[in-house]
Amino acid sequence: MALSISTPTSSSLLPASRQAGRWSPLARSAKPVSFSLWRSPLAARSAAGNAPASPVDEVVTELDAVAGFSEIVPDTVVFDDFERFAPTAATVSSSLLLGISGLPDTKFKSAIDTALADGECNALEKPEDRMSCYLTKALANVGAELAQQVPGRVSTEIDARSAYDTQGIIQRVHELVNLYNQHDVSTDRLLFKIPATWQGIEASRLLESEGIQTHLTFVYSFAQAAAAAQAGASVVQIFVGRLRDWARNHSGYPEIDEALKKGEDAGLALAKKVYAYIHRNGYKTKLMAAAIRNKQDVFSLLGIDYIIAPLKILQSLEESVTDPDVKYSYVPRLTPAIGKTYEFTEEELVKWDQLSLAAAMGPAAEELLASGLEGYVNQARRVEELFGKIWPPPNV
Repeated sequence: MALSISTPTSSSLLPASRQAGRWSPLARSAKPVSFSLWRSPLAARSAAGNAPASPVDEVVTELDAVAGFSEIVPDTVVFDDFERFAPTAATVSSSLLLGISGLPDTKFKSAIDTALADGECNALEKPEDRMSCYLTKALANVGAELAQQVPGRVSTEIDARSAYDTQGIIQRVHELVNLYNQHDVSTDRLLFKIPATWQGIEASRLLESEGIQTHLTFVYSFAQAAAAAQAGASVVQIFVGRLRDWARNHSGYPEIDEALKKGEDAGLALAKKVYAYIHRNGYKTKLMAAAIRNKQDVFSLLGIDYIIAPLKILQSLEESVTDPDVKYSYVPRLTPAIGKTYEFTEEELVKWDQLSLAAAMGPAAEELLASGLEGYVNQARRVEELFGKIWPPPNV
C-alpha cells in the first residue's frame, strides 16, 4: 500500500488515528528524545476553520501564530521524561544511542543491552560485522521502545557509510523493517532518514514503491531536492542556516550568486524554490526546513510543511505574547500558488539522473553533503567503538 504524507492539518509524522498531543514548554529541563511535533489548540481550531475572531481574554503567543501555518518541530534530543514532556514523534540515531549509553538509569538502556546480547550478532566472525549488527539491533530496539511511548512515527537514521550504495541502503532499511515488525511496529509508523546522494535518492524511489516512507536529508541544492521529489521521497530536508553560512564565505556558485544578486538569503531562497517546484509538479513530497538560526527565519518560512527549530527559538516565540488581532494578521510566505508563478529554466525542469545531478550539485552542496556524511559516519563509529568496550553487557 502506498503511503503518503498529509497536509499540515494532518501531520505525516502522526498516523491518522493518532494525531493528538502537543509540545510542552514545561519540558525545559531537557534531559536528552528526539523531535516531537508541536501544534497549539489555536492552530488546530484555525485549521478547522473555526478560530475565534478576536477573543478578548485569549492569550496569544507568536508560537500560536506561526503554528497555524507550518508544523513546528523542536530540534532537540530528550528522553526519559515522558511524564513532563510527551513527544508525539521521535527519531532514533547514532547520536541518540550515544546519549542513552552515557546515562546510567535511562529506560532505554536495556534496549541497548539486549542488542549487545543478540545471538545472531554474536555468531558473526568479523568484529566489524558484529559491531554493525549490534548497531542495527540497537537502533530497532530503541526505536521500538520509542514507538510505545509516542503516538506518531519513529524515524530511523540509515548508516551513512552506505550513502553511495543503493542496494546497501535498501538492505539496511529492509533489515530494520523486519526488526521493527518483530517488535509489532508496523511500517506505517516508520520513516527512514537517508542521505540525499544519487544512490540514496534511488534507494528512496525503490523503497517508496514498496510503501516504505523515506526522509531525504543533507539537501543543499535544487538538483538534489528536485531529484528526490521526482523519486517520490516523503520528506525532503533543507538546511537553511548551513547554506547561508557557506554563502557568507564563498562565491562563484551560480545558484547562490543568483539569490544574493536579488538580495535574498541563499538558504531561504532554496527553500522557496523547492517548495514552488514541488507544487508546480504536484509531487507528494513534503518540505522540511532545518538549521533555523532565529525567529525571522521562522517567519520567513511560514507555509512550509515543517520547520525544525531549536528550543531556544521556540521558547522565545512561546514567551512573546502578541495581540490577538495581530495574530490573525500573520500570513504564509510560502503557498502552493507560487508553483504557478515561479520561473524555472529548461535545465531545472529536466528528468534528473545521476549525471545531471552531479553536474548541477555545485560546490556548496558537495562540501556540505560531504561534511554531513562525515559527521554521521563518525557518530556511527563512536557507537560501535563504545559497544566494543562494553560488550558483553552486564545483567543480560
